[in-house]
Amino acid sequence: MMQQYSNKLEWAQRWPAPAKLNLMLRIVGQRHDGYHLLQTVFQFIDLCDWITFHPVIDGRVSLQQTIPGVAEADDLTVRAAQLLKAVTGCQLGVCIEVEKNLPMGGGLGGGSSDAATTLVVLNKLWDLQLSVEKLMELGLSLGADVPVFVFGYSAWAEGVGEKLEKIYPAEQWVVVIKPDCHVNTKEIFSAKNLTRDSKSIKIADFIAGQHKNDCVEVVCQSYPIVKEALVDLSVFSEARLTGTGACVFAQFDSELEALNAFKSLSSKWQVYLSKGINQSPLISKLNG
Repeated sequence: MMQQYSNKLEWAQRWPAPAKLNLMLRIVGQRHDGYHLLQTVFQFIDLCDWITFHPVIDGRVSLQQTIPGVAEADDLTVRAAQLLKAVTGCQLGVCIEVEKNLPMGGGLGGGSSDAATTLVVLNKLWDLQLSVEKLMELGLSLGADVPVFVFGYSAWAEGVGEKLEKIYPAEQWVVVIKPDCHVNTKEIFSAKNLTRDSKSIKIADFIAGQHKNDCVEVVCQSYPIVKEALVDLSVFSEARLTGTGACVFAQFDSELEALNAFKSLSSKWQVYLSKGINQSPLISKLNG
């Protein structure tokens, strides 16, 4: 018997896929399969892609509009939807409409967040009733950052980024610069001079101010424009790299301070003004 769609009104909604920042990133080892063992802190910011899911009657998964340079079958939202169908045997289809606001290749997790929103929302719309833990497991097969977006809360992360524990860093104003380059994450993690033996720290050490990102030196050597962005941003507050970049960010205690930095930097850089949030807007909307 053909599966039926749930309430059509739910399908008409736009769902957020927020950006994340890595507030610190330590590489504490490497597995035999080449994956790096990390300690990092994820926090969301209120800058989002928006995704709308449209029901289709023929069971196919498609994009309303493809991203230039990315084949439809390779798009993480399509792969996430197809994975759900494969795991559950669901025969329903969907046309996915993505309003893309997050820069690609910036270290803000845009593609991973889009995939996570697809997993979480289609689990609801298709009434698949998979647990959050199962969705996180599926997400990890799509990318190391996907589980935290499914998890939906700021997190202390270990392993390859999949072992998550809730953490509550201050929800500060944030200025993000996106340099005009695309950092190749694989290239950075393959670099011979990348630190791979940082000492593990505790959450208390991070709270006390240990914000190091082990990728900074290698990224700045390979991408001088990222180093330039860090220098320019550091005039206003402590400037940090998120993930392997290319985006750099700084936190501010007040909106006014952040706005002043944003205005000063806007003439030279692609800049975003945002705010740190410890609960993903996707979770807020689901629970609302």
